[in-house]
Amino acid sequence: MMLGQKEKLLYPADLLDKYSEGSAFYFGSPRRTLLAEGELVRLSVEGKGEELERLPRRVADLLAGVRAGNAAEPVIVGAIPFTVNSGVRPELFVPRQTEWAGPLAEAEAAQVDIAGDTARSVFDGEADGATFKIVSFPTESDYEAAVRKGLEQLRSGKLRKVVLSRSLRLENCPPVQTGRLLRRLAASNTRGYTFAVPLRAAGSGHNAGQGQGTAPASAAHTLIGASPELLVARSGQLVTANPLAGSASRSSDPAEDKRRADALLLSAKDRHEHAVVVEAVASALRPYCRKLDVPAEPSVIGTKTMWHLSTKVTGELLEPAASSLELAVAMHPTPAVCGTPTGPARTAIRELESFDRRYFTGMVGWCDAAGDGEWAVTIRCAEIAEDAVTLYAGAGIVEGSDPAAELAETSSKLKTLLLAMGMDPDTGSGGGGKSV
Repeated sequence: MMLGQKEKLLYPADLLDKYSEGSAFYFGSPRRTLLAEGELVRLSVEGKGEELERLPRRVADLLAGVRAGNAAEPVIVGAIPFTVNSGVRPELFVPRQTEWAGPLAEAEAAQVDIAGDTARSVFDGEADGATFKIVSFPTESDYEAAVRKGLEQLRSGKLRKVVLSRSLRLENCPPVQTGRLLRRLAASNTRGYTFAVPLRAAGSGHNAGQGQGTAPASAAHTLIGASPELLVARSGQLVTANPLAGSASRSSDPAEDKRRADALLLSAKDRHEHAVVVEAVASALRPYCRKLDVPAEPSVIGTKTMWHLSTKVTGELLEPAASSLELAVAMHPTPAVCGTPTGPARTAIRELESFDRRYFTGMVGWCDAAGDGEWAVTIRCAEIAEDAVTLYAGAGIVEGSDPAAELAETSSKLKTLLLAMGMDPDTGSGGGGKSV
């Protein structure tokens, strides 16, 4: 088994040009950009929850074996679901070839066109008048009802926080030009984590409105997204995490946009939600670190559609240093995507969410044989199949949450994908879509 790393100096836009749906893994971050092609060996994972705890050791052994027979440094790439079960398993493989470039922000600074022709639709066949349905699951009223039930559990003392999500399903739509969509996500997320992962081990997951089942495997199936949140990164002895929690939608009016950012930073409810997450992240990392720096105050960072409270946690790892994947597994799931305490929050999610999140709120990234790597939280994402697309969004529920406001927050988060797909996020129209 041989693998290769191309030494030619590449730019971030070059890797977007080279991306091929179904066979390539793409990951762009504030540090670097990775394109991985081909499959040298795939990690086989059973559909059991305990598999996640064993995953870092199995990956380390696999990479050590590949490394022994190759001059190039092997990496493993892919995605890990929110919950490992019989229908949804980690999608991890060692690629035959990897190509690296600088961060997407370099292309933005050099005014290089990343987005491509934004006038063209991301859907094939749209010029022929194709239309499709957009189905919300759960319905908006059912989502608000779930939030109210979550608040009841908070008031009973069972929980400090629970994250509840919902999905939009685009049914009977023309095939999506995934490469075109990836370019648009990358162009609007140059300081975040843009990704595309080929999925093949599990069903397509587009029966989100049909309970906990999974659909048959799909031939062309991709997990794609533009996450603002770093779960964890390791570079030598340095570890970095950047939890986000506490959000507000942005405004097209500059004065109102600034007012919302300022209000978010002062919001007692959002600061409490954020502090719960930072506390959990620090607790998970502390056993692995010689030093850990946790800022006392959050800052505000922005995406195209949202403001978020953010805290950058950094540390120096103990020897022997844990791999980036071991750290990621130790941290997953953080209260930013699940809630706290973790066990009761997971139980509440199973009770109040009537669909399987699959890879949404899991992790996506890479780890090399030395243990370095980056793992982002899988949010602002969608799963793309041949004739359907499922988008996901969630909101953190804490004491003081308002059901209508939490619904509005999920709608704002869904805008990341809807706008990139050329659809009106307020009406669901455009791109041939018809809301139902």
